[in-house]
Amino acid sequence: MAIKPPMLHRGDTVGIVTLGSPLDAHIIDARIQTLEHMGFNVLVGKYAYLYNGIVASSAEQRADDLMTMFENRRVKMILPTRGGTGVKDIFPIIDFNVIKNNPKIVTGYSDITILLNILYQRSDLITFQSLLLIDFNTITPGYNFNQFFAATSTTSSPRVIQNPPGMPLHSLIPGNVTGPIVGGNLTSLVGTLGTSYEIDTSGKIILIEETHEPTNTIYRYLTQLIMAGKFDDCIGIVMGQCTNCSISYRTSYNNLIQDLIVPIGKPLMTNVSTAHSYYKAAIPIGAQLNLNTFNNTLTVREATVTA
Repeated sequence: MAIKPPMLHRGDTVGIVTLGSPLDAHIIDARIQTLEHMGFNVLVGKYAYLYNGIVASSAEQRADDLMTMFENRRVKMILPTRGGTGVKDIFPIIDFNVIKNNPKIVTGYSDITILLNILYQRSDLITFQSLLLIDFNTITPGYNFNQFFAATSTTSSPRVIQNPPGMPLHSLIPGNVTGPIVGGNLTSLVGTLGTSYEIDTSGKIILIEETHEPTNTIYRYLTQLIMAGKFDDCIGIVMGQCTNCSISYRTSYNNLIQDLIVPIGKPLMTNVSTAHSYYKAAIPIGAQLNLNTFNNTLTVREATVTA
């Protein structure tokens, strides 16, 4: 059974870190102001504002900010500013045993995907593919906040993950399976293949989503995952949206799903609004989910935080 972090309450302290690419200081400050207006206290990492090219700061500095937040008893949630790239640089430096003994809510998407999965794999911690600091904005849809707080601020279960009205889920391969869910951003997942930090999909439901990539690149990445055996032992597949992905060679993202994913023959659901989508469901990485494509439902079977 995976470790569940303590639930988030108004008035708790949120630790802000930049673990991949940099974010402009004025954006960080504006989003922090939104968090504070929502009733949270904020602690900003020592290196969160740095801007040093493709990555915000050195791997050692980014890892130090992350570990400092885990070691600080006041911090209840660790909230990365954004994803971008370079998050995996910190993995050889962070202490997974310290993290395991100091469970906290960690949330995000994009390149934060690989952090969410490695914390589950190495520290047995349930994490959340959900909001980043950049999403704490007055124009963020209420759906996204409702999903986020349902996952992080309540112990009620089960929780059915539903798209907003008018955005139907599509079940393409029938089945009914229950297991931990892993995965997230396709580009980030492929970037860890061949390393000791690559995703473990055995006995898991795998989630995939992407943004701003042409479909010829999506084809390349999906076939790489297939050839790496990541669909061999998984028990089910959830395909999120491919947000702003351009069509190459008259082949759409849905065409790729039909050509590459449907033949795998595992229970398959598509069109789930997650991560880079405008509407973002909160997916608890490492938690037990039921994927029932007979009933077209995706259900979190357990509370994902503790009281």
